Amino acid sequence: MTTSATSAPPSIEVRELTKRYGPHTVLEGVNLTVRPGEVYALTGPNGSGKTTLIRTMTGLAFPTAGTITLLNRNVHTEGNRARAYLGAVVEAPAKFYPQFTGTQNLQIQANLAGMGPGGVKVTRDRIRDVLAQLELTRMADRKVAEFSLGQRQRLGVASAMLADPKVLILDEPTSGLDPVGIELIHRIVTGLATSGCAVILSTHHLREIATYAHTVGILSGGRLVDTVDLRARQAAYRFRVDDPNRAVTALQGLPFVQKAVARAPMVIASLGAEARVPEALSALQAAGVKVFEAAPDHFDLYEYYRDRVENA
Repeated sequence: MTTSATSAPPSIEVRELTKRYGPHTVLEGVNLTVRPGEVYALTGPNGSGKTTLIRTMTGLAFPTAGTITLLNRNVHTEGNRARAYLGAVVEAPAKFYPQFTGTQNLQIQANLAGMGPGGVKVTRDRIRDVLAQLELTRMADRKVAEFSLGQRQRLGVASAMLADPKVLILDEPTSGLDPVGIELIHRIVTGLATSGCAVILSTHHLREIATYAHTVGILSGGRLVDTVDLRARQAAYRFRVDDPNRAVTALQGLPFVQKAVARAPMVIASLGAEARVPEALSALQAAGVKVFEAAPDHFDLYEYYRDRVENA
């Protein structure tokens, strides 16, 4: 998992976003922030508002209330200036002209988009590059009508990457892909984040995105009911001890412990890094706590999600 630039200014901010269609409220009071280098996964039951939120973030739908800024520009009032560094696939698979080849479709996309960021046109070399990244080189000169669903899905991601965006928004990017295709999208998303791109994607594949996302936002009933920082969860360790309450007190006194909770006969502590485990063990021993076991506390995102949605 990559590390996002948490101190950098936000790439995209959603503030008190509400969206209604007539009397029906689809989104209510949604707040989220995504920074450069961060992979933000948006999940929730069908009908929870994920696609509406993505349509609103990309400027395809207007909010009833609230604001969305992309690189400090308002998406809905500053138009193309705000979206100049945005790449997106909404309601995948993306639509293409079936009578044209993959290369021709991407060239049409580039022409419609005009100049890329920094005033640089999307070149044929860039088109070939993104097709290669999505492992579509052998399909480049074949008509899209001949593409499988998974290949069209990957072509959509290629189109979103054309202008080398600083913010990439993908709606269900792995839908219809086989395991090899899913792994390919994971590698591309991780690579983009490492280079500083902020990535927002919607997904139902929780156990997959838990391996590379930094943050997961859980939508239910149009509300963002929880935001999970997976980086902090990965640094959690469990200690089986004789006195969990005393262990919590001992661990909470350490400056690097972000959180410690008793779950008898265990104490679960967020240490920040594996290298802190020996110090934690020393502190427990100094407090007179007997430790019978120490191991990483693997976070099950699926179980956590199910509990949050059922109790939302």
